[in-house]
Amino acid sequence: MRGDDPKQNAMFSYISPEQRVPQDHPLRRLRPKVDAVLKNLSRRFDQLYAPGGRPSIAPEKLLRALLLQVLYTVRSERLLMEQLDYNLLFRWFVGLNMDDAIWDVTVFTKNRQRLLEGDVADAFFAQVLAQAREDELLSDEHFSVDGTLIEAWAGQKSFKRKGEAGSPPPADRGNPTVDFRGEKRSNETHQSTTDPEARLCKKTRGQEAKLGYLGHLLMENRHGLAVGVRLTLATGTAEPEAALEMLTQPQRTRRITVAADKKYDTHDFVAQARARNVTPQVAQNTERRGGSAIDGRTTRHPGYATSQRIRKRVEEIFGWLKTVGLMRKVRHRGRERVAWMLTWAVAVYDLVRICNLEKARAEAPA
Repeated sequence: MRGDDPKQNAMFSYISPEQRVPQDHPLRRLRPKVDAVLKNLSRRFDQLYAPGGRPSIAPEKLLRALLLQVLYTVRSERLLMEQLDYNLLFRWFVGLNMDDAIWDVTVFTKNRQRLLEGDVADAFFAQVLAQAREDELLSDEHFSVDGTLIEAWAGQKSFKRKGEAGSPPPADRGNPTVDFRGEKRSNETHQSTTDPEARLCKKTRGQEAKLGYLGHLLMENRHGLAVGVRLTLATGTAEPEAALEMLTQPQRTRRITVAADKKYDTHDFVAQARARNVTPQVAQNTERRGGSAIDGRTTRHPGYATSQRIRKRVEEIFGWLKTVGLMRKVRHRGRERVAWMLTWAVAVYDLVRICNLEKARAEAPA
């Protein structure tokens, strides 16, 4: 018998969002960890807000919403507000009731800016690492480092000569025709009018140059968790400099190892790493002028081959950040905002990774 197609006239629901979310949903494992981190950041939140006045968006709810934006690849905050309006899963995770009003997107963005100025992303990332350390998921012996190009929210047509006088508006203002043929363009003479801090760069030969920044990660090798993150201007020496910055720890008493690819095979990086009580297990670049800085003192150990195999897992983090974490082409302009979003996305990755590691540990045979 054919079923009826009644109108949706029901005005009330007696099932709460808590009951609608399945007990085995992955977000249920994530929510308690996020709440624990936010509880530890409560005092920092108090310092960012005035004691009186009209209440703003609760920072805990705002950060849970930003976490969902990264986790579900919601490409804009306007779409995020739309999802929060009708997505019961999103409402449950953020902590909104069924009938709670959704924030205006402009108000949401203004409140996010307050968290950016308070370095909340760095504090959140540090608390996530503290949780991993308590769960004995962080090693302190072997690490890997690498960098990747993060494309800026700026097009090639915005890359114009510095100090160039204003030209008359083109006939096709929406997408003007620009001919770069025969023009020599470099970061010394040109600058983007959309994102002035973005630089024209490319990672490998044969690729087209893009406006962007360089993101850097330090990964511990045992469980593949990111323990250090930096965002720098795209320069030729940025990767080894950022690696040394992340490896600097004056109180280190034991020697550690760090694996990296051929870009880090320079005499300067190797010498400075060893001065920091770090053994650089870098891939040898035999084509470099002057030869490789890595000799048999390093390559003869079995751990060198192991580090070279495991270091490629840092590419898995970069892959997640670019395919899921909205880092392939950022939606923000300026180094400060892009750095905040990169740190935030890495912290979300670590949370997901920690949940997966704990689930695998619980399901492993005794």
